[in-house]
Amino acid sequence: MKDFVLSIVDFLKMRKVSYGDVRSVGILTEQLTVKDGIVENISITENRGMGIRVLVSGRWGFAAVSSMSVGDVEEAVIRAIKIATSLSTTGREVNLTDEEVYVDSYISEFQKDPFKVSQEDKIALLLSVDDALKGRRIRKRSSSLEFRDFRQIFANTEGSLIEQRFVDSGASLRVVASNSKDVQERTFSSVLRKGYEHIEELNLVKRAEKLVEEVDKLLYAHNCPEGEMDLILTPDHMILQIHESIGHPLELDRVLAFEASYAGTSFASIDKLNNFQYGSEILNVYQDSMVRYGLGTFGYDDEGVKARKIALIKDGILRGYLSSRESAFHIKSSSSGAARAQDWSRIPIVRMTNVNLMPGDSSLEEMISSTKYGILMETSKAWSIDDRRLNFQFGTELGYLIIDGKIKGMVKNPSYTGITPIFWNNLLMVGNAKEFEQNGLTGCSKGEPGQLMGVGHGSPPCKFQKVKVMPSR
Repeated sequence: MKDFVLSIVDFLKMRKVSYGDVRSVGILTEQLTVKDGIVENISITENRGMGIRVLVSGRWGFAAVSSMSVGDVEEAVIRAIKIATSLSTTGREVNLTDEEVYVDSYISEFQKDPFKVSQEDKIALLLSVDDALKGRRIRKRSSSLEFRDFRQIFANTEGSLIEQRFVDSGASLRVVASNSKDVQERTFSSVLRKGYEHIEELNLVKRAEKLVEEVDKLLYAHNCPEGEMDLILTPDHMILQIHESIGHPLELDRVLAFEASYAGTSFASIDKLNNFQYGSEILNVYQDSMVRYGLGTFGYDDEGVKARKIALIKDGILRGYLSSRESAFHIKSSSSGAARAQDWSRIPIVRMTNVNLMPGDSSLEEMISSTKYGILMETSKAWSIDDRRLNFQFGTELGYLIIDGKIKGMVKNPSYTGITPIFWNNLLMVGNAKEFEQNGLTGCSKGEPGQLMGVGHGSPPCKFQKVKVMPSR
């Protein structure tokens, strides 16, 4: 396949494009689901094809094809060139940053190939989990496993040739309970760029038992109180807070309004770079596509830019953006290596890799003991945020009321609201490295036509002050 990809690059050069790249992509996906004791889904799907991107007269052209015949791929090249040529007098002119050329290969770290574990063993695990999710007030229960084997060969007219393979493994659980007055749910999900060992390490049966215990207590818990108070967020919710109020607003194409018609813009405009107090001095956030097991970890992005770790926010100050070769040119910077595509059928755009909040020196126990009155919230449930990523509201599945440094009991339907820079400037304490957790979000949507992308986030628990808290309606 490498020789075939290189032959297409040679064809691009013969057509005298300013720049061109080819991505041959194959994705194998396995999904297994058990609902209410019934095996609802067992599927293995394969998605293969080739995407060709060209730059002609300062305009992009892109075409994709599922066929691997020489004639079909060459026709796709000609189609991409025609698209670029037709746009030569419209739209913005594209310029690319200069980047290093690489000939290399990369395989993500895993111990046990999930596709070599029998489906019988996987279903047996899910049935055991399903049994653990049973309870007197349980009305619905489900559990699922999902695995992905992603293989890509990238080559461009500048001389790069890169082969990569990623293996991802994930699990999710959901349980719904009700009584005569209320309905509540608890969920759990974890997905990492890791092998089947990740599933074995999760101890899903024990987690299922904990969810059943918690959802039962939620039915009889008091509603979350309302008012301005301290707020502690656990890592499983922090990842969504980071994703929506740091990750998305720092995508440079959004900042430059390239995404305005679909995904919105950003308050974090380029005049704020290196001088804007995004958060308190203990806020440090990095784009890190090299972190171990992150869902946004790779060797090279989909423009052949080598994986890297860069500061987005350092000591509370805005220091960088997620960028591609095209968007980085507008701020006279190198690409951050954040150009990615869902698969062969989509053009690479700026996407989050792993956007991680770096650990501090506090512990969750210290956060609780130092709280006179506040709420600890856990597990994302609902969210909304405006198209500039400023005003937001988040709800979680459960909370714990804290009075005079002690947890006084569980509360249900907790939510909070804020304005992004005010919220992050009210960051009081950041958890330590022992409490840092890495996880992934698999359904981040962006682009026209739309692309779903898996992205990674890591965070310890964090404590904030002066947050408006209320029960969700």
